[in-house]
Amino acid sequence: MKTLTIRGVPRTLAQALDRERRRRDASLNSTVLDLLSRSLGLEAGGPRRNGLAELAGTWTDDEQRQFDAAVAPLEAVDDEMWG
Repeated sequence: MKTLTIRGVPRTLAQALDRERRRRDASLNSTVLDLLSRSLGLEAGGPRRNGLAELAGTWTDDEQRQFDAAVAPLEAVDDEMWG
């Protein structure tokens, strides 16, 4: 195993890492290793994910229709503005 030293860590990054460490109730070392592994797609279980896959396909047909109706006005072109 290799040992790395990281210099010049900005205060805001150090504070964010410390908050994450406390949230996880873990050591700073294990927190940083996990965050680096995940960000590079090396975490156990496969490739890098954005966390949205679990939400895909969860809408009912009715929810989809409601969403489509809600965003339909956004598709309209205002001819006065663009004409």
